[in-house]
Amino acid sequence: MIDLYTAATPNGWKASITLEELGVPYTVHPIALAEGAQKQPEYLRINPNGRIPTIVDRDADDFAVFESGAIMIYLAEKHGALMPSDPKGRSRVIQWLMFQMGGIGPMQGQANVFHRYAPEKIPYAIDRYQSETKRLYRVLDTRLADSEYLCGDYSIADIANWSWVSLHFWAGVDIDDLPHLQRWVAAIRERPAVQRGIAIPEPIKLDDGGEEVRKMAQSMLQTGAGAD
Repeated sequence: MIDLYTAATPNGWKASITLEELGVPYTVHPIALAEGAQKQPEYLRINPNGRIPTIVDRDADDFAVFESGAIMIYLAEKHGALMPSDPKGRSRVIQWLMFQMGGIGPMQGQANVFHRYAPEKIPYAIDRYQSETKRLYRVLDTRLADSEYLCGDYSIADIANWSWVSLHFWAGVDIDDLPHLQRWVAAIRERPAVQRGIAIPEPIKLDDGGEEVRKMAQSMLQTGAGAD
């Protein structure tokens, strides 16, 4: 049994989708980010960085894993799926996972901040992060022109990148001119495990213009709480 501490964010989705795809039993513990639950002492004992997601593997002496990418690798390798076992295949998956963690996540995250949340609109910052996010999308599109998924077979690399790219519109970045990326985004969205995973712990509400999400993010930025 896995305990999953999470919230409705792209990084949170990375963990919940992975668990759903693997069919691993887990218990959800929602973390109220706007209330600063991720900074409470009891949570910091399992995740010293005070972010989400975190898992605790009850079948492995309550072993805690934090950082979304580390969680995905741990689960995939433990359960022998979503990650090749051969060194080259494993390396390819980790490369594209790191591409998301070191590139798309930080750049798109900052695009979200300056495009959606910052109290002052700074055109240079908005253009800087939206442009870099789009450049990274082009890298994915080029890769996907030659492969159905990022590493041949569907893997945690696809889950990680999709969790962010699927919300491209929230960062103000379009993918209309990236047909291979569009095809990949749509195909993964249709997977039942993905649909279940993005509803954990609750669906992100953006159909009303995302006012609730915006207010929460602005509050967290003001208090320095951070999200994930």
